[in-house]
Amino acid sequence: MHTVRDVVQRFYRALSESDVDALSALLTDDFEGTVSAGMPHGVGGEHHGRVAMITGVWGRIAAAYDVDVVPGEYLGADADGGRMVVLGNYRGRARDAPERVDAAFAHVITVENGQITALQQITDTVRWHIPA
Repeated sequence: MHTVRDVVQRFYRALSESDVDALSALLTDDFEGTVSAGMPHGVGGEHHGRVAMITGVWGRIAAAYDVDVVPGEYLGADADGGRMVVLGNYRGRARDAPERVDAAFAHVITVENGQITALQQITDTVRWHIPA
């Protein structure tokens, strides 16, 4: 059985490698995502299902930005189910504009039976809109 931390670390690896198959395998069919209001390209809000999150949020952001998701600190459960809070930073730039991104984040990730059932993203959305 994988610990929550194992699953969460695999999630960040899949994000960094843009591995859609790995992301799809890690998220449950009924995955619930909450993205901070004010995120660019209208991706803020509630997203129901893994496809909605992968294509409607991460896909849209990846199309517009070259941004690394850099986890820094893992806090919370390290058993086979539960919640973990990950503190980190988004770093990069817009693909077609001088816009730079350097924004802290907190992700509250819920894991059950080796898969992610929910993710709540908290970030300073203003830092996504500051020109270089």
